[in-house]
Amino acid sequence: MRIGVIGTGRIGTIHARTLSRHREVGSLILTDADPARAQGLAHRLGETAAPGVDEIFKWGVDAVVITTATSAHAELIGRAARAGLPVFCEKPIALDLPGTLQAIAEVEAAGTVLQMGFQRRFDAGYTGAREAVRSGRLGRLHTVRAMTSDQAPPPAAYLPQSGGLYRDTLIHDFDAVRWVTGREVVDVYAAGSDAGPAMFREADDIDTAAAVLTLDDGTLVTATATRLNGAGYDVRMELAGELDQVVVGLDDRTPIASTEPSGPPAADKPWTGFLERFGPAYEAELIAFVDVLHGERANPCDGREALQALRIAEACDVSRRERRVVRPAELPGGVGAASA
Repeated sequence: MRIGVIGTGRIGTIHARTLSRHREVGSLILTDADPARAQGLAHRLGETAAPGVDEIFKWGVDAVVITTATSAHAELIGRAARAGLPVFCEKPIALDLPGTLQAIAEVEAAGTVLQMGFQRRFDAGYTGAREAVRSGRLGRLHTVRAMTSDQAPPPAAYLPQSGGLYRDTLIHDFDAVRWVTGREVVDVYAAGSDAGPAMFREADDIDTAAAVLTLDDGTLVTATATRLNGAGYDVRMELAGELDQVVVGLDDRTPIASTEPSGPPAADKPWTGFLERFGPAYEAELIAFVDVLHGERANPCDGREALQALRIAEACDVSRRERRVVRPAELPGGVGAASA
């Protein structure tokens, strides 16, 4: 099996390394907007570098992994679909709903595979939370608290192309809420602050956000995010039911300190970023993609799943800007059921 990897930045490098050592993958063709970067990675892995995207398709591959800038995702997904090639793509499909819907339509018309990179579905903590909810251990679920806090903001140049805090960061929490609970979001009310560095205001973005989501069974969810959590990278989900409650992301590296005299000490080595925190999950999602290619498992996160997470993020952005409750059903794309 030969796989083309388009984009060899941080995530692309991780995925290329995972695939290069997979026993079912014979070879890789790597390309990047910076040809020297692709060439360097190919040399280190003993793989082949291509001068551009065209060569990926001309030289012949069995599947494509897309880890480029988001602005290129939809076009590349469509091109691969028209070539009859399965695709793994980092989130999101596109930064808007029309572009997302068009790419999904091309995949569905071609009858090909599109697996999206929501790596939290492969994290042991989130998997355990899903099992706790689905097994009935928690009883009736009534409250979910989700959060993603970056230790430091991204470069200023990244912000205008990120899609904003809801689409770039909280979209992971929105997908995780659907996947863990098996429920749909029926309405949202969101707020945001740009009181931090001026680069957020200049990019018409926010550095901190909060949203209240109502699920279709009445469960209430709070989702918060910030780019400015100096203590460290903090990703958690707390789920409370009538019988029990559990938490994802609470360990000896969680960057939080207790003010209680008998509370646990602060972490000696707090998490610093998502690549470190979710390293095993990133590897597992690519191993799953190879299994999908071999027909050994169903697609764990298709384009329709990614669409629903984006619609929630879009609804939050509309809510923040218009200061009102928004139903994701108001937005284009239809309502799909969460994963069983």
